[in-house]
Amino acid sequence: MNNSQKIIRIKEECNYKLKEKGSLFHGFAYQIASRKEAEQKLSFLRKKYYDATHHCYAYKTSHNEEKFSDDGEPNGTAGIRILNSINHFALVDILIVVIRYFGGTKLGVGPLGKAYAETSMNLLKTAKLVELTKYQEVKIIYDFDYTSKIHYFLNKFNAKKISNSFDKNPTINCFIEPYLISDFNLEIVNSTNGKVTTVTLDNKIYL
Repeated sequence: MNNSQKIIRIKEECNYKLKEKGSLFHGFAYQIASRKEAEQKLSFLRKKYYDATHHCYAYKTSHNEEKFSDDGEPNGTAGIRILNSINHFALVDILIVVIRYFGGTKLGVGPLGKAYAETSMNLLKTAKLVELTKYQEVKIIYDFDYTSKIHYFLNKFNAKKISNSFDKNPTINCFIEPYLISDFNLEIVNSTNGKVTTVTLDNKIYL
């Protein structure tokens, strides 16, 4: 998982087209959560646009997975240009695919690289971006007598995605920003004289 407390993602999929000397460059951007999802999206586009000359791409996840491909274009003209665009906007959890329909005129390495770079950059300029914050899961085990006190601290520390369970002991699972967790745990334990147990779990999400 990315160690940053903030990440930037695209909000929804988008696309952009560029024509250069008869060739059509069609860029697609998708929000993805994993390498597997990126490969599934890529496979979908390859089937849908089976007649395209090239399917060049780059992806990057918040789990520090990244990959790029020139898909038969001259080395360094496509995949790395797309990845550079992703890094320019500091994006993660994103796949960009630029498909090319060859128009009959060779562009040369320089203009070809520029076409892929412009397509991916202009694609991201049209995208809606959203900044998300890292949260980590905390489990709270308590007695009903402390319900109001627990909810006071949930509000104070801006807990998210709160869920309750009443199997055996009542429990609450919630997500809190990692830098607040130690204070959250300490205040709950102190205010209840240690009668409430908190467990910090490994699960982290961005909200």
